[in-house]
Amino acid sequence: MTKQKAVGVLRVALGLLAVIALVVGYDRDIHTGYAVDFWFYFTNLSNLFGAYVFLAGGIAGWRGRPGVPDLLRGAAVLYLVITGLVYWALLANTINAETIKWQNYIVHGVMPLAFVLDWLLAAPAARLSYAKASRWLVYPLVYLAVSLIRGPIVKWWPYDFLDPREPGGYGHVTTWSLIVLTVFVVFMFLIAFVGNQLGSRRSSGPGSDSDSSGSGAPSSARSFSSRSA
Repeated sequence: MTKQKAVGVLRVALGLLAVIALVVGYDRDIHTGYAVDFWFYFTNLSNLFGAYVFLAGGIAGWRGRPGVPDLLRGAAVLYLVITGLVYWALLANTINAETIKWQNYIVHGVMPLAFVLDWLLAAPAARLSYAKASRWLVYPLVYLAVSLIRGPIVKWWPYDFLDPREPGGYGHVTTWSLIVLTVFVVFMFLIAFVGNQLGSRRSSGPGSDSDSSGSGAPSSARSFSSRSA
């Protein structure tokens, strides 16, 4: 088995693990009356996106075909990293009797770590501009808007820091929203920067060669990263 196929198998396995965790979580919410609200958690939506990225990229890599573009891979890294950071920093003490611990660890721990390692070990072959990386912020901004609009209508908010009924009201919501968005921006730049640095080192390493496109990335790296992610 080639390295590319082995990575493809691992990505598919992680994608399936995320799907299983999401299905188990959704089944729990169906039985506890939160089937609709399940789809309004940033964690669940980000893990669903991450599962797609791993499954699509893994299957493509196994077949030796172009996979998920690095721009989408980077988006998944950002969303899952923020999912893990926000959970472990602000929400880890909110677990209750309905929490399925192993499922909780997968969506808040295993998947964020898996995407970080995937980004570090298979850095983007082509340089990602910060202008393109800024597109990653569209989803969290839309998510914030939907949460703040839907919340007062259904009297439910996915996270306490978005709930104006908490002490401080909308001032509390505004402050924490700005803090979280700032973290998104910082990690957007960090993820793009690290990916570009690792990608450039790979392309300039011993035995690297360039193609006619002038990308400077070795053909093996291109097939492993941006074309088979």
